[in-house]
Amino acid sequence: MDISLARIAAAAAAIDPVFRNSPQFVCEGLSAELGAPVMLKVETLNPIRSFKGRGSSWFAQNVKDKSRPVICASAGNFGQGVAYAGTRAGLTVKVIAATSANPLKLDAMRRFGAEVMLHGHDFDAAKLHAAELAQRIGGYFLEDGREPAIAEGAGTIAVELLQAKERPAAIYVPVGNGSLICGIAAWVKAHAPDIKIIGICPEGAPSMLLSWREGRVLTTERADTIADGLAVRLPVDEAVAFMRTCVDDVVLVSDGRMKEAMRLLFRHAGLAIEPSGAAGIAAIMDAPRTSAPVVAVLCGGNLRADLLSELI
Repeated sequence: MDISLARIAAAAAAIDPVFRNSPQFVCEGLSAELGAPVMLKVETLNPIRSFKGRGSSWFAQNVKDKSRPVICASAGNFGQGVAYAGTRAGLTVKVIAATSANPLKLDAMRRFGAEVMLHGHDFDAAKLHAAELAQRIGGYFLEDGREPAIAEGAGTIAVELLQAKERPAAIYVPVGNGSLICGIAAWVKAHAPDIKIIGICPEGAPSMLLSWREGRVLTTERADTIADGLAVRLPVDEAVAFMRTCVDDVVLVSDGRMKEAMRLLFRHAGLAIEPSGAAGIAAIMDAPRTSAPVVAVLCGGNLRADLLSELI
């Protein structure tokens, strides 16, 4: 991906204000329990309850030909972002989702104006169908992890984080298709290279970790995790290549650990965070202790009904 620092800076001032300047604070109760100062970057207090609106807004603002439909695949949050920003920019948005997708996320995509079609048993099967559909009807295939504007919009999170009074020692970033970690890492490594960028993948969906580690795309037969936003089995090669240049480490967390993290966030911060969004806290729970703050990017809060019931 050709991620531009200048475009990240421009996006930080231009994306829809509802996604900018999200809360970031050290959570005292959580810090005491985990034995390290933990700063939360809360990306769930916006109309789509995830960070995906940042990149989608930046992309939609820069589309030249609005006559072509924009077609993407999504487990839910990306599709919501594209639907929300795209329809407001006058774009026709079609989202392909797996038959197993979260019904609440599907309803939200439709509510924000997208045409939603179900295809395949998981996200990657839906993505292959989306690419085929775009080619067949002359649409623009918007792929999360390959489109630079999506990563640049996500990079605005790092712009805000580096404005904090105290500089963190590390930023823990969930890894799905890679746009979030690539955008954040691009800005951080250019302006504060001493800060560690730590990616997190689920134990049941390790393809991005395996690919990052080996320096080439490695697929898995299945992606079996409650963290639907991180359930990737066919990594995007551009994202893997970019991660190799700026990510310090990638770790795995279990579904059980993510559930624990969700409960901690609800108990100490009053936040209902989906498993993908809680992955950073799950990783911090098992990380070495530090006196400097560590950041967890809480990237989404669209919970399935059963997980919400279990949480509270």
